Amino acid sequence: MSQISVNNLTFSYEGSFDSIFENVSFSIDTDWKLGFIGRNGKGKTTFLRLLLGKYSYQGSITKNAVFDYFPYAVTKTQAQLPASAFIGDLKAGCEEWRVICELAQLNENAEILYRPYRTLSFGEQTKILLAVLFSGENDFLLIDEPTNHLDCDARELVKSYLSSKRGFILVSHDRDLLDACTDHVLVLNRQTIEVQSGTFSSWWENKQRKDQFDIAENEKHLQEIQKLKKAAKRTADWANKNESTKIGFDPLKEHATRAYIGAKTKKMQSRVTQMAKRIDREIGEKEGLLKDLEKTVDLKLAPLSHHKETLVAIRDYSVQYEGAAHPVFAGLTCSIRQGDRIALHGKNGCGKSTLIKMILKKAGVSSDTLPVSETGVCETASELIISYINQDTAGLKGSIPAFCTKRHLDHTLFCSLLRQLDFERVQFSKNMENYSEGQKKKVLLAASLLVPAHLYIWDEPLNYIDVFSRMQIEKLLLEYRPTLLFVEHDVRFREKIATGTVTL
Repeated sequence: MSQISVNNLTFSYEGSFDSIFENVSFSIDTDWKLGFIGRNGKGKTTFLRLLLGKYSYQGSITKNAVFDYFPYAVTKTQAQLPASAFIGDLKAGCEEWRVICELAQLNENAEILYRPYRTLSFGEQTKILLAVLFSGENDFLLIDEPTNHLDCDARELVKSYLSSKRGFILVSHDRDLLDACTDHVLVLNRQTIEVQSGTFSSWWENKQRKDQFDIAENEKHLQEIQKLKKAAKRTADWANKNESTKIGFDPLKEHATRAYIGAKTKKMQSRVTQMAKRIDREIGEKEGLLKDLEKTVDLKLAPLSHHKETLVAIRDYSVQYEGAAHPVFAGLTCSIRQGDRIALHGKNGCGKSTLIKMILKKAGVSSDTLPVSETGVCETASELIISYINQDTAGLKGSIPAFCTKRHLDHTLFCSLLRQLDFERVQFSKNMENYSEGQKKKVLLAASLLVPAHLYIWDEPLNYIDVFSRMQIEKLLLEYRPTLLFVEHDVRFREKIATGTVTL
């Protein structure tokens, strides 16, 4: 066991006016299973990269461990090749047979190592990178969102693996994963950093209790401040009134009276000064109480009503890619009616995203040509308006105003919605390629929420999205009840939101 000690850490990106960390100090043990929690853009990934020595910083980070980081960066050139050709470049000394063993533990066939990496699904790519990560020994793992794009079975396998291992920092917004795998949490609050023993749920319970206590204490402070302000005003009025009674007095005849009034006035003015100081002190204490309070704003949605009850009808439908030995899925029959919130469920590569792309094509939303053959029926209602979130954020580049112009979105409303999703104003001046993955996802979510639609189709919308924003989205969908087709591997979200499930 050794410690990682952080002392007076200060860091900001070059050219940025806002600091990611400022005079931060804490210590963690390398045998902890540490869950790393915080809002999108607070600096979780940045801190992991600081541990890896990627950036220069002020202060000190004392460590005595060998780190390995997930996810690995796969270049465009490497993506054209089978993974077997470049896994040694991702992790020094990586042996292919170890990777194959880890793939077996993730219930994945080794043949995906020998197909061009770019042709694999996001989930299959993730499994390969996890297998490479897990193939080493004695490393302290820095694991950044390992379950994004993984199906439920694979997530359970990752949970089981991490539960049996010690010595890692896990960045995740998956509440089940954090509860299953961690014994400590490192939390980036709004203004402070805390290290606490326990799981996400125990921390969240403690936080809610503390927030309620702080709110109650804040109300007491506010009431005390109002009382002090009234007393100060009353005393000041008395002082001013007494001061005015000195005007017109003959100092030779009424010297004693005038002296008495002056002394009394001076005393009252002193009381006003003391009350003002106490008011300032109370206000300072009040501001300190609520500095870490997480307040989420209720979001709004404007779903449209269609003249037909059934928006999507699918009967005995099969899709097969050109050159493939078997169809992606076959004999599928289901429908999406107004008010339904349908979860597409199944293992990676079972055709969830393919089905979504076919529906988008039938509705005229997408002009992409897929190299597939199809049989059966997949039809959509006429004049159907769809609001779509792609699982891929790679295309987000340029400024927010340019993005709004391209999507025909109201810039002011769009920025206002991002603020409600806890976007800081300083982010609006940056290009989107410099956003964190969670911030990019929020851009896609905000764009979808601003589009009035008959049907919302969301393909893994919550990848990288922080826990607080997930709760906002859950509340929004339960309140406005839009017609929704979605793919999401967050078990708690799916259980709360779905009115039905289509398993491929």
